[in-house]
Amino acid sequence: MLRKVIFLLFLTASGFSQNLLPLIPQPQFVVIKKGNFILNNATLIRAEASPFEAKFLKEYLEKQYGLQLKSGTKPSVREIVLQIVAADATVSKEKYQLAITDRTVYITAADNQGIFYGIQTFLQLLPTEKGSVLKISCLEINDEPKFKWRGMHLDVARHFFSPAFVKKYIDYIAMYKMNTFHWHLTDDQGWRIEIKKYPKLTSISAFRKGSMVGHYNDQKYDDIRYGGFYTQEEIKEIVKYASDRHITIIPEIEMPGHAQAALAAYPELSCTGGPFEVAKQWGVLDDVFCPKDETFVFLENVLTEVIDLFPSAYIHIGGDECPKTRWKNCPHCQELMQRQGLKDEHELQSYFIRVIERFVNSKGRKIIGWDEILEGGLAPNAAVMSWRGTEGGIAAAKDQHFVVMSPGSHCYFDQYQADPATEPLAIGGNITVEKVYAYQPIPEGLSTEESKYIMGAQANVWTEYITTPKHVEYMIFPRMAALAEVVWGTSDTSKYADFKKRLLEHFALLDKLGVNYSKAILKP
Repeated sequence: MLRKVIFLLFLTASGFSQNLLPLIPQPQFVVIKKGNFILNNATLIRAEASPFEAKFLKEYLEKQYGLQLKSGTKPSVREIVLQIVAADATVSKEKYQLAITDRTVYITAADNQGIFYGIQTFLQLLPTEKGSVLKISCLEINDEPKFKWRGMHLDVARHFFSPAFVKKYIDYIAMYKMNTFHWHLTDDQGWRIEIKKYPKLTSISAFRKGSMVGHYNDQKYDDIRYGGFYTQEEIKEIVKYASDRHITIIPEIEMPGHAQAALAAYPELSCTGGPFEVAKQWGVLDDVFCPKDETFVFLENVLTEVIDLFPSAYIHIGGDECPKTRWKNCPHCQELMQRQGLKDEHELQSYFIRVIERFVNSKGRKIIGWDEILEGGLAPNAAVMSWRGTEGGIAAAKDQHFVVMSPGSHCYFDQYQADPATEPLAIGGNITVEKVYAYQPIPEGLSTEESKYIMGAQANVWTEYITTPKHVEYMIFPRMAALAEVVWGTSDTSKYADFKKRLLEHFALLDKLGVNYSKAILKP
């Protein structure tokens, strides 16, 4: 606390402000000092540990500025030092210190993750103009995030995006020191992950015979075959790419609803027996997985391969928007409900989720699902992703379940961000940068103890109306920057004007990186 007071007194007395630095997310504590560090080809990168981080920094400076720095372990006259320091178990792996003097840049942390975050902050301090000599202000930064889950989601089921773009998306997540990529891999309109035991999931379920054209309300379709999938080798490569950048990928395999693509290949897993086609239309469809033995065998085999590919603690099993129409008219479902003492189809869905959870737990993992998994009783060890407002998150936290907040009111980046008349087609709604920045992940009504179950927040990018990488970029930037500051824990709605000023300066970096960002924030 004393150190924080000293920082604040220094800033006040000197007249400097951390808002002068176009850093996003804004660090917890900054002290700006006199002098500059000169970065050029004579600068050495010195790292006894952190080999990937040193390589990452070296390659970024070469690609973006044409600088060719050498790496070594012996001290130099002018150097960037990446140093792992001893710390006890209470020190977060994500905490870092960045100290810039006129001769040395020190990035220190207890773990390579903190080193990587320090590098990301340092890169945002660089001038955007390309040159053989770069001048950076001397300063000290002490920084760490507030929330453990700082995420972005991408739906590749409605529209497929190449492995190369998925890696670029991961780069964007890393730039803002976010740590979770929620990869929505299956839905009614396409199955995007190779499962070797069930080859028809890629030969049949990965392709549809057409797609909706225009808005859902128009009910128009084309007849253009559309699809794609990721091989297991591609997924392994992407998981490694994310892991190097300290990002955990959370795979999502939808169940029991949003299953029509899978049922097109394996109709025997439904209540009616089909036949089915991979869905051309968006929305919520009636045909879902039937909770019978062969369905659970299928899903357990699928999840076994998924778990082998993804080392994440959590596996997302969807659980949202599951109509009960087929279950109500299915003799097997009704007999199962009677045998298990289930009073309605909501409890049948809870039964379904509990079966899956027991299997996932047996593999040493935990499930996370959309807040509908609360209906009929929550599985014992499940975490909840609250999207239908905050109520689901509040209920789960009060019941001592971990929660990720992702309400449609603030975190659905498939919605418009300005006047629809001036924007590309979107699903509806209007979530501005300012609205995202105002979001508080911990809902009102939770006690201090209950609040500990809020792991953090993420934004969701559903792609019914987003067909290209450039369009994805347009929808996430700059709203992603606002969310990054929210989940880092340094957003302040009373200082939105300061954030906006930093954001406008930050646009120069996005321009340098070739990002297709929205400029709606510049409109009246």
